[in-house]
Amino acid sequence: MNYLKKFLLIFFIFLISTNLSNSKETAFVDIDYIVANSNIGKKVLENIDKLDKKNVEKLKKKNKSLQELEITIKNKKNVISEDAFNKEVISFQKKVQEFKAEKNEIVKNFNDFKRKELKNIFKKISPIINDYMEENSISILLDSKNIFMGSKKSNLTEDILDSINKEFK
Repeated sequence: MNYLKKFLLIFFIFLISTNLSNSKETAFVDIDYIVANSNIGKKVLENIDKLDKKNVEKLKKKNKSLQELEITIKNKKNVISEDAFNKEVISFQKKVQEFKAEKNEIVKNFNDFKRKELKNIFKKISPIINDYMEENSISILLDSKNIFMGSKKSNLTEDILDSINKEFK
């Protein structure tokens, strides 16, 4: 009986190892690295960064003018009548609300633009990655952020980056 258990155990180990050796490979890539270092990704990230800087500069200017207006109103407090002061405060509060609404709209538009641009990158590079996977018999490709540990030979980031850069010079 003891020999039968050992035989079955060895048989199952052999069967499992045979199936694993015939199975397709699982690999991983660093998608963020590919986007940041590919030719197409660099261009898109540069456009996103330019828009972000432009938006930040625009908001800083408006914020600075609001701060200056606030100081001007505070300085007038003891000089003008209480009704005139209250009217200026209400006007200032409306401008602050408009600024907040504009800021929220700018942030929303920027996030939509960023999402759209990144989606376009992935539409363009997905066929290249898929072709690479088929050529190299890879059945599963994971993002390296979700990998705890893996063999260096399973990291295909540089190979796929090279393929993408060849396609988009």
